[in-house]
Amino acid sequence: MLKVKKISDVYDMRVYTDSGEYFGDIEESILTTNKISGWRIRATKNSFLTRVLGGAKGVIVPHQFVKAIGDIVIISKSAIPSYEEKEESKE
Repeated sequence: MLKVKKISDVYDMRVYTDSGEYFGDIEESILTTNKISGWRIRATKNSFLTRVLGGAKGVIVPHQFVKAIGDIVIISKSAIPSYEEKEESKE
């Protein structure tokens, strides 16, 4: 049976990746023509976003990366921004 949630019930819900890492909290939904196109996720203390983004407040995750919404929100690991520190070679 399909359960229906109000969008306002999802605000401030914790977001985890499908590998179990705490990602952040839902701040807002982005609607286009009566459909959810994305979610703005706030970087909170001890979240993955705070470690990766540093001073940024959060990210927008497209709705297609959301795998499940229940007591928590689960997103695909491919939604995670990848920042790799590149070492500059001195010649």
